[in-house]
Amino acid sequence: MPEPAACRYRTHHCAELRPAHVGQKVRLSGWLHRRRDHGGLLFIDLRDHYGLTQLVVTAGSPVLPLLEELRPESVLTVDGEVVARTPETVNPALATGEIEVRVTAVEVQSEAAELPMPVATEADYPEDIRLRYRFLDLRRERLHANILLRSQVIASLRRRMIEAGFTEFQTPILTASSPEGARDFLVPSRLHPGKFYALPQAPQMFKQLLMVAGFDRYFQIAPCFRDEDARADRSPGEFYQLDFEMSFVTQEDVFAAIEPVLAGTFAEFAGWRRARPWAVTEPPFPRIPYAEAMLHYGTDKPDLRNPLRIHDATEAFRGSGFGLFARLVDEGGVVRAIPAPQTAGHPRRFFDDMNEWARAQGFAGLGYVTRRDGAFGGPIAKNHGEEAMARLYAALGLGADDGCFFAAGRPAEAARLAGLARTRIGTELGLVEEGAFRFCWVVDFPMFEKDEETGRIVFSHNPFSMPQGGLEALETQDPLSILAFQYDIVCNGVELSSGAIRNHRPDIMFRAFAIAGYSEADVQREFGGMLNALRYGAPPHGGSAPGVDRIVMLLADEPNLREVVAFPMNQKAEDLMMGAPSAVTERQLRELHIRLALPEGHL
Repeated sequence: MPEPAACRYRTHHCAELRPAHVGQKVRLSGWLHRRRDHGGLLFIDLRDHYGLTQLVVTAGSPVLPLLEELRPESVLTVDGEVVARTPETVNPALATGEIEVRVTAVEVQSEAAELPMPVATEADYPEDIRLRYRFLDLRRERLHANILLRSQVIASLRRRMIEAGFTEFQTPILTASSPEGARDFLVPSRLHPGKFYALPQAPQMFKQLLMVAGFDRYFQIAPCFRDEDARADRSPGEFYQLDFEMSFVTQEDVFAAIEPVLAGTFAEFAGWRRARPWAVTEPPFPRIPYAEAMLHYGTDKPDLRNPLRIHDATEAFRGSGFGLFARLVDEGGVVRAIPAPQTAGHPRRFFDDMNEWARAQGFAGLGYVTRRDGAFGGPIAKNHGEEAMARLYAALGLGADDGCFFAAGRPAEAARLAGLARTRIGTELGLVEEGAFRFCWVVDFPMFEKDEETGRIVFSHNPFSMPQGGLEALETQDPLSILAFQYDIVCNGVELSSGAIRNHRPDIMFRAFAIAGYSEADVQREFGGMLNALRYGAPPHGGSAPGVDRIVMLLADEPNLREVVAFPMNQKAEDLMMGAPSAVTERQLRELHIRLALPEGHL
């Protein structure tokens, strides 16, 4: 290793020095992370991208006055000698915890102003401060590590896709607006007055065109842009996905290709910053039909770490002595039962609190039955009757000390309440498996559904998916009974992506859109580019696009995507650090042939 004089800023980084370096003269550069004054000794933690090194400055040192006054986060270059720590001062939690550097010289590269938020703590701070000073937030250990994890995950995904025979391509960022999907971000054209480009919501059309062009297995780490509201698992504005497409494949071929990539990546990082690696579902992942998911889990994003399964109890309450449920059933409603195993020892308050929770969520309430040593309790059991209750429990497979909750109402409403209740009950009872990533596919989505407001038949998921049964199904079946080759991949209750086997035949596409009320002219006008390509020989093809942000969020065990994105926007889709979106000059607007028509009262 060169002498410090030969290295302008450093001979080692701040996580590199070990007992083998004791006695060496070294030069380090980094940020003043933390300072501790111990009377005759001053200790400083110097931090860089790689880690920390403890510096020690003795009383009488010429650099002591300078280091005593410098603010945290000032940038330093220090010269010194590596010395061994005494046994009682060794820090096993630190990679450099067996040594320290006795400082002999200091150069201040950049003095920090007073900090708007501290870096040497993981204490939470308001979102606006964290985002306005994101460059400081990113220095903090947890967030810094999350962004490094993101880079490593993307590298792993890319490597595994290439090893699986996929080729990386780039697709356009400036493209045409699509009438389907979320709201577009539009970009005005200077050269074509009154016309606009759109930022891609996904590379969907282009990746299908690559298949039509004869490329067999495509992927890219694709930026996508959607003008939609933020939430914990969705970033406003932009996000990234592992976008892929394959030719001459069935649904199962797609699953077989991507499952090892996802399982392998999750297994690779399952021990990241954890005491022990988390378990990962081994391929093949479970396949759950959409109808079954809605019945037994109350959602199309089932969390399989929770062992509870919802059951249909509708027929058990038809003509029941419990009049409320009986009337709901007669009016076309349903009753869903959610087990609460081994709750005989729980106080009545547990059940009442669940009912109050349901009301706070906007539902009418959550019915329940208690059971202890085989004896039923609660108003439902009293009115439904002992024998009828025993038959229902036997049908549900419930035991002598198991309670049960009931969600009743219209099918969609009952499913939603039952699904939320399943999650809460599983959590409250400590039933949810810890330390695991549990994957599943949700398959067999309905191709069409009825719009509750208009009564029209509309597409329920993706209009460009291949219907199961093809053209014959579209011509002979009730549209509401037709299933599609559409699928979602879910991990721990988080949807990672939607995908499908694509409709590669114009005749099937025209017929599917006709059922949803589109004429051939409508389809030609809106999707002419894709239709034109399909007329010249298109292979059967399909794919999906797992969300990179959501993958990293799960691996980092973070509750919000903001924590795994380097420079996210806030909930209002604003970049507080850079001041975006911002006003532009009149000259820029004239160049784009645009006049502003701001809403009334807008400043």
